[in-house]
Amino acid sequence: MASDLLGNSIPEDLPEPPAPDGPGLFGDPAPAAPPPAAPPPAAPSLSAEPAAPYRVLARKYRPTAFDDLIGQEALVRTLRNAFAQGRVHHAFMLTGVRGVGKTTTARIIARALNCVGPDGKGGPTPDPCGVCPECRAILADRHPDYIELDAASNRGIDDVRELRDMLRFRPSQGRFKVIMLDEVHMLTEPAFNALLKTLEEPPPDAKFMLATTELRKVPATILSRCQTFHLRRVPQEQLRAHFAKICAAEAVTAEEEALAMVARAADGSVRDGLSILDQAIALAGGAGVTAQGVQEMLGLAERGLALSLMEALMGGDVARALALSEEAHARGTDPGVVLSDLLALTHLLSRLKTIPALRKDAALTEDERVRGAALADRLSIPVLARAWQMLLKGVQEVAQDGVDRRAAMEMVLIRLAHAAELPTPGDLVRRLTEQGGAAPASPAPGGGPGGGLRAIAGGGAVAAAAPAPAPAALPQPANWREVVALTSGREPRLHSELLFYARPVSVTPGRIELQPDANASRDLAQRLSAFLQQATGTRWTISLVNAGGGATLAEQGRAAEQDRRALARAHPLVQAVLEAFPGATIEAVRDGALDAYGLPPPSAPDGDGRDFAPPDAEPAGFDDEFPAED
Repeated sequence: MASDLLGNSIPEDLPEPPAPDGPGLFGDPAPAAPPPAAPPPAAPSLSAEPAAPYRVLARKYRPTAFDDLIGQEALVRTLRNAFAQGRVHHAFMLTGVRGVGKTTTARIIARALNCVGPDGKGGPTPDPCGVCPECRAILADRHPDYIELDAASNRGIDDVRELRDMLRFRPSQGRFKVIMLDEVHMLTEPAFNALLKTLEEPPPDAKFMLATTELRKVPATILSRCQTFHLRRVPQEQLRAHFAKICAAEAVTAEEEALAMVARAADGSVRDGLSILDQAIALAGGAGVTAQGVQEMLGLAERGLALSLMEALMGGDVARALALSEEAHARGTDPGVVLSDLLALTHLLSRLKTIPALRKDAALTEDERVRGAALADRLSIPVLARAWQMLLKGVQEVAQDGVDRRAAMEMVLIRLAHAAELPTPGDLVRRLTEQGGAAPASPAPGGGPGGGLRAIAGGGAVAAAAPAPAPAALPQPANWREVVALTSGREPRLHSELLFYARPVSVTPGRIELQPDANASRDLAQRLSAFLQQATGTRWTISLVNAGGGATLAEQGRAAEQDRRALARAHPLVQAVLEAFPGATIEAVRDGALDAYGLPPPSAPDGDGRDFAPPDAEPAGFDDEFPAED
């Protein structure tokens, strides 16, 4: 710091003294003014106008009019007609999965209700202008009469009471107060009850927009006071076309398959799809969005890889299947995603098998239309159904805690490839039958068809062929079974007691001797006698004894069923089925010749009408189909 003659310090930043206007004090000419100092170099300005913040695609391309909503044609048509006829309801319930446009629809309705037009004189319209103060304020989320509340955090009765108090006042700026309650199913039961009266008799200048993803959790009393609109999932093809338009507007190139992957991953949600597309554009770094990039970003298995894996599995090529799973692992694909893709492909193949017209669906890839259709032609519905069940179980196994996910996935693939070489239960029985593994069916007693005993394999069990018909009611019963059968359908209680609690001793015309069980009613004899006299026109004497009775009809039926099971289990055809399908059980064996109690006619000796070959018979050609293991 400089100093003057007296030693006083002089600040260095003092301004230069002004130049004298005229001659000096002693007549000297005025000194020339010093040249102006050069300005210091300009420092970078920190207060320069900042660049506009980036707006994500889901917000930048949020629909602002009904025409911008995609995939909701029924909703748009209904609302347009309501505005045109002046029949706009006071409460709407908007339901659908996340990201399909529930909140967006509520905002469009709010603008349509409050729009005043460019000249300020317009009324409610299905086509809001977007330039009037009301439209601009709602678009900017600063309109005082459009209130959005999250019912998840404002779910109590006090919050609803505060809302009701708010509705006492007229709108401060717009034509209507519009209340938007998002996730309304989160309200408590007292809060719902407090909202009921307001929804039923709202102020004339108030409208309610309720949105939820869980419609079943909303009380029926609330739903009855609202017009409900179900916003559907947007189809994949519409999503793909929508994303293509956005990419064109953003000057971003994208492969068709990449957009198709994004549309599939969106699962019908526009917002989810736009978020994925935003991420894919960022990943591309200014280059085009590619299918490979989207696949790696989402950790998806390539659709072609899933097809190749399914072809290997259905061909029983375990080595090829494990090599493809190794390829998926190298790409970073999650084991659960691999099985989920195989599940989706199994479903697609089943649809292609049952609905051939789907092969022309533009939403399918070229591989799915060509290779998928060819694979569907090779496979049967039972084989696809078996693969579906095994994959479902495999997905659960991979998701278990403490399990090596990759190892669990590979074990599922090995099981699938092994099962592909096995016949289905229906195929096995058909092959064995065609090759002589079963004796021809013997006719039913009396020469009628269908009387033979048949064991049929299906669904992991050996079941019966056809139910047995009940015998006709006889006017004069000749034996105990005919007596019991006569009460069937006419006296249910009496029939049940005779079936389970009565042990016959002797039955002769007009006389029956019985040993009743302890559970039989005391008036059993009187009731049976009265019934027989009315049904046959003959007087019957019923005698009750304390001993000597045989087995009840129910016990006889159970014993006969055990005998049939033992006979079926000893048959080589059934043994072959049980051996081919470990864990299969004999659930039931029925004979068409048996009566309603599972017993053969009294005149037929035991063993008549059987469809089984002798237990020691060997089915022809069985060893060729099932060679013994070394």
